[in-house]
Amino acid sequence: MTTDTAAKRPQLTLLFLLRDNQILLAMKKIGHGSGKWNGTGGKCEPGETPEQAAVRECQEEVGVTARAITPAGILRFYQEPPVDMYSNIDVHVYTCREWEGDPHESEEMKPKWFNIDTIPYENMWQDDQHWLPHVLAGKIVDATFVFDDAYELTRHDVMTKEAL
Repeated sequence: MTTDTAAKRPQLTLLFLLRDNQILLAMKKIGHGSGKWNGTGGKCEPGETPEQAAVRECQEEVGVTARAITPAGILRFYQEPPVDMYSNIDVHVYTCREWEGDPHESEEMKPKWFNIDTIPYENMWQDDQHWLPHVLAGKIVDATFVFDDAYELTRHDVMTKEAL
């Protein structure tokens, strides 16, 4: 695996809105990951913390202002061999149960509420099934995923701990 440091790796975010027994997922309509369900999120801008990026991306993608976001872990992605800027990234994961506004479709994302027991993992990134259930169970994840050049998952390691 690559030995690059976190400071050199692009920092991205994922934010999941949760209510009762539901999760808000959004269908990515354009760009990297189009055609897949995911949380809101994206790249940290220069000078922006991951928390700030998570809130900004949620506003841009589904029109919701997240309040009191909760860290849920870090995902480290590697692609062997690297093919683009998403080949070696760190993704900071957050959950949120308090927000302002109602989720609505944007140019980039089409949001939809799913019951926790009917999450469409078959239409998500392959890694999601290995870590998202832990986050939804209230755990903090620390995970590493390795994909091949066709974005097929080849290895993974998921560690969890109890949230504070």
